[in-house]
Amino acid sequence: MPPCRIERERDLRSGAAAGITSNGLPYNRQGTGPRVAAVFPGLSFENRPLRGMEIRATFGSFKALLPEYTLYALGRKNALPSGYSLADMADDYAAAVAHEFEGPVDVIGTSTGGSLALQFAADHGHLVRRLVVHSAAYRLGPGGKDTQLRVRDLVQDRKWREAWAVLIEFVLRPSWYRSFAVAVGPALMARSAPDDPSDLIVTIEAEDAFDLRNRLAEITAPTLVIAGAADPFYTEELFRDTARGIPGAKLVLYPEMGHPAKGPAFAQELRSFLLGE
Repeated sequence: MPPCRIERERDLRSGAAAGITSNGLPYNRQGTGPRVAAVFPGLSFENRPLRGMEIRATFGSFKALLPEYTLYALGRKNALPSGYSLADMADDYAAAVAHEFEGPVDVIGTSTGGSLALQFAADHGHLVRRLVVHSAAYRLGPGGKDTQLRVRDLVQDRKWREAWAVLIEFVLRPSWYRSFAVAVGPALMARSAPDDPSDLIVTIEAEDAFDLRNRLAEITAPTLVIAGAADPFYTEELFRDTARGIPGAKLVLYPEMGHPAKGPAFAQELRSFLLGE
């Protein structure tokens, strides 16, 4: 295992350990390779270590980095105060990375986690070796904003099933199973809904206010912006502007792919960027 100071964790049957960092961030760990990557996951309905299918969904896109890497999926603090910004959350990540790991790490941020990764790299660049902005941009697109605010309004009223339905219907592209997933998935997911929606509400409102365009040039880490050109949360131009704004950033867009980017070509691009293959 690479050098780190995290000690409070437990092994899960999924093969991914779970625990809490010294400053209160929930995390999951997978792999035992010598390189460390901090994965900032997408929007979560509850700030806690990942469970079951959440683990597979989060780490599945990055399994191509094994066995060379140890992957740490770092969540957000529980009981976030109202008005907490993505910059505040990035500060939490910085405290965890600085304390738990020896030296800078590779950072992979997906969706909402990608917004946080951009903020983190701009504010705490000394902690970033390489940066992967996965299906994210310097701000949300109009569709992404509207959808997340609809989710916020629904969870404020504890309408968890309806909130999941809005997200699933928005993300899934037309297919033979889409209607079935929209009908069945939300009911299953709502069974594990948290008692308190405040962390989700705070995070959605923080991302709604997020716009890092004027600070992209401050990011100094080698950066890969990689996404599906048909991602409903953003626009192709937002991805292009994000890459253009970061000095030397590489942009990879997959035509007609949605949210998040995935698949064999994505896996190979990730390995090539992070491992030089």
